[in-house]
Amino acid sequence: MTSKFLRSLLAIAVISMISAWAQTGSAAPAGSASSPASPAASSAAPVPSTTGGGSKLGTINIEQAVVGCNEGQRDFDALRKKLEPKQNELKAQNDELEALQKQFDTQKDKLNDDARATLVKQIESKKKAFDRAVQDAQEDAQNQQKEIFQRILQKMAPVIVKHAQDNGFAMIVDTSNPWPQSPILWYGESGDITRAVVDAYNAQSGVPAPASSTGAAAPKPAAPKPAAPKPTTPPANQPPK
Repeated sequence: MTSKFLRSLLAIAVISMISAWAQTGSAAPAGSASSPASPAASSAAPVPSTTGGGSKLGTINIEQAVVGCNEGQRDFDALRKKLEPKQNELKAQNDELEALQKQFDTQKDKLNDDARATLVKQIESKKKAFDRAVQDAQEDAQNQQKEIFQRILQKMAPVIVKHAQDNGFAMIVDTSNPWPQSPILWYGESGDITRAVVDAYNAQSGVPAPASSTGAAAPKPAAPKPAAPKPTTPPANQPPK
């Protein structure tokens, strides 16, 4: 769903939110209700995590839980549809570039120097504009994905903490990234609480399951960069641009 850069930002958010909720839950008097962490608190530096009073070690795939819950499926699908016009626009730009490149490849030997140079400049100009548009679209998509992820995670964090505390877990580790990107080399499915947390969060959120839901599917970042035309160089006798 996300680039390495986006994953690193989300990893920080996961640590901040869940650790804050774990400490809040431990410090709250018996019978009191914890209030959701404020946006300012969730963006603060990560709080050192606290372990529960149980003895079990559990795992959760945070990325899968957020994207796979009913709310995540709904919101990421809405984002995918929102990004479709931009993706279609980029595809049209790429098709135009490919057509110009094909025109150059088939006609370059028939064009005079001026016509050839004009076509080369046109291709290079459109390619620069296309590259900028792709980069902007990818950054915009990643920012919107991050906003959705953090918003849902902020509400899911206390559900994770409560489940861990109620079921005797001393620690829950995130398995979203495979080894060696994370320090977790191996884990068994018996200790994974992802499905249980998703079910509990779905019940709490009240968001119905999407129609014909087939599981979590995050939207792709806006238009992965299509293959751009090959750089073109005028003949050696062409005057410099």
